[in-house]
Amino acid sequence: MATLTEKFNTVHDTAPFSAIAEKDYIPAFEEGITLTLKEIEDIVSNPEPPTFANTIEALAYSGLTLDRISNLFFNLHSAETNDKLEKIAQEVAPKLSALGNDITLNIDLFSRVKAVYDQKSTLNLTPEQETLLEKSFKDFARNGALLNDEQKQKLRDIDSKLAVLKLKYGENVLADSNAYQLHITNEKDLAGLPEGVIEAAASLAKSESKEGWIFTLDYPSYIPFVTYADNRDLRKEITLAAGRKGFQQNDNNNESNVLEIAKLRHQRAQLLGYKTHADFVLAERMAESPAKVLAFLNDLLEKAKPAAQYEFEELTAFAKQKDGIEQLEKWDGSYYSEKLKQEKFQLDDELLKPYFKLENVLQGAFEIANRLFDLKFTEVQTIDKYHPDVQTYEVTDGNNNFVAVFYADFFPRKGKRQGAWMTSFKPQYIKDGTNERPHVSIVCNFTPPTETKPALLTFNEVTTLFHEFGHALHGMLANTQYPNLSGTSVYWDFVELPSQIMENWCYEKEALTLFAKHYQTGEIIPMELVEKIRESAAFLEGMATVRQLSFGLLDMGWHGKDPSSISNVKEFEKEQFASTQFYPDVEDNAMSTSFSHIFNGGYSSGYYSYKWAEVLDADAFEYFKENGIFNKEIAEKFKDNILSQGGTVHPMKLYKQFRGQEPQVDPLLRRAGLLK
Repeated sequence: MATLTEKFNTVHDTAPFSAIAEKDYIPAFEEGITLTLKEIEDIVSNPEPPTFANTIEALAYSGLTLDRISNLFFNLHSAETNDKLEKIAQEVAPKLSALGNDITLNIDLFSRVKAVYDQKSTLNLTPEQETLLEKSFKDFARNGALLNDEQKQKLRDIDSKLAVLKLKYGENVLADSNAYQLHITNEKDLAGLPEGVIEAAASLAKSESKEGWIFTLDYPSYIPFVTYADNRDLRKEITLAAGRKGFQQNDNNNESNVLEIAKLRHQRAQLLGYKTHADFVLAERMAESPAKVLAFLNDLLEKAKPAAQYEFEELTAFAKQKDGIEQLEKWDGSYYSEKLKQEKFQLDDELLKPYFKLENVLQGAFEIANRLFDLKFTEVQTIDKYHPDVQTYEVTDGNNNFVAVFYADFFPRKGKRQGAWMTSFKPQYIKDGTNERPHVSIVCNFTPPTETKPALLTFNEVTTLFHEFGHALHGMLANTQYPNLSGTSVYWDFVELPSQIMENWCYEKEALTLFAKHYQTGEIIPMELVEKIRESAAFLEGMATVRQLSFGLLDMGWHGKDPSSISNVKEFEKEQFASTQFYPDVEDNAMSTSFSHIFNGGYSSGYYSYKWAEVLDADAFEYFKENGIFNKEIAEKFKDNILSQGGTVHPMKLYKQFRGQEPQVDPLLRRAGLLK
């Protein structure tokens, strides 16, 4: 257990995964909680009058040991889980929730924080210190410090229930995902599927000692199947299976969890003096209020819907002309979109994949980071890993100073949740004169290598890698004093700017020639393909925009009004999707029961922020384009004003320092081909 609560005796203080046993976690959590409570007690019982240093700073640096254990454990719980870890998570989630309440509801601690806050105008603080003071006071006020004892107890009960419900929700989604297989034994049913996808399915069947081919709901298996399989009945079967996650009459049903999470969040917000959960969340966002978010989403919807309607009609006509399909269904969307794209641009993923070998794409991301930000990535074998698939890198700057540890974990496996994300095992902060550097990780579910081919990425996977790498740069280049203001600790509708801006380089000839090389011949991607990638970037963008907006509107539906009268998840969803729906509804499918971003991730009342950040990233990238995509001066401004600052300054102020003006929406509409 000492391995988890003491400083690790490892390279760069990295996590000693191979030395940690599952039985070590509970005692480590308990010790970490005890240690945190003692640090809080030391602040509270300090006989000196409250000062910024002995109260606000001391609080910012408290709990670092426990945070470290939590980061390790919950990152594994997402990327490499098993039944034991899931049991531990269920046991520790309420304890961590209780600790959070013990701190924010500690009246003596709050009175010290308030005493410092009340004299802030006389303290002569740096901008970062001002932000920390503001944040510290708000954290208490927003989490119940101003409540009476009875209300505080109610808040504790709600938080404890929510912690368990959210975990259960995520575990149910994973269980339903893992439970489904499409097992094919007739080779005819593989018609249309790319060779690499077939090979991966055969390999999975073989690993389970079965004949034929197995397809699953993991993205690298599911997405190619619904995009390329000619067998419409099988596309329907797997699409319906994906839509039933958490919505079947089995032990993994999430309907009651969804209703209860939404209702508890609303009760919590009301208890704290906010009208709804969205009002509570958005008070700490660039968007500020539900009214502003809805105006933003509906304004974009109005601009995108005519284009989307036209695209849907074009797609419907194409499917009818090609295969006599009278009614386009959900399981037809990806398939006919791909066929139409091939017809229009003579471009398909199978044509592109040979140029996007995973190792080359990763090296390309590294090279772009080097040209923009002077970073160098060196793979090392001396850092412990939690799974053999994980790659570990030392990151250094132009002067060979150590910047960060970078972990990359790319392929699906049973214990890993779906999707792609960036996370950190250790944040950056400065304490006692030492700049503690961060340990950052990206976790994805990409097409794995097969017996005959290396991992070749679809173009969508290429942009996903760049997206998560952008988040990673935000974490790695952090350079702030306090851990709770460092790296990606920013407003949620700002956090996607560094990730989404990086995707833009994937469409630029200058960038693609650095890494898009044929895995067999080494030939650089032909320029006509680059042109087609650029031309096709806005293909069906109206429909894609409306789809994204529909998720944001569903999120606001659950969280922007009182949910207590909602009794039927499916009926409620239908109402929310009414203005954005093109395909006929499927009665036995639901979105909310597996919408992990908002019910198990951190995006409740925040899903709009992907689009919000697209406005920022399109505007910011236009600045690069005007001056050269590898312009050192602008990259430096982006690094100094955005990437290194974390949450130390209000994001709009940071953005204006970088750009010289507030973001404009036109660059996004231009890029998406939605400007008349």
